[in-house]
Amino acid sequence: MTDGTMKFKFENDRAEETSQIIHEVYQALTEKGYNPIDQMVGYILSGDPTYITSHNNARGMIRRLERDELLEELLKSYLGK
Repeated sequence: MTDGTMKFKFENDRAEETSQIIHEVYQALTEKGYNPIDQMVGYILSGDPTYITSHNNARGMIRRLERDELLEELLKSYLGK
């Protein structure tokens, strides 16, 4: 074990696709009457795809992404990067 900070480098060459999927899943959850933020957080934390509706293939779309890809894109968007 070291006292140094581990460095994490994640290469996401699918940023545009990831962003599009996030928006489409958000829309599908909204259309079905769910709170999309709560549902997406539940999915990211647990990995359980049942947090995401199957409406408009949202569940299938989000499962094409790794959860770390979702987190990276959300953080970049939040921080304006």
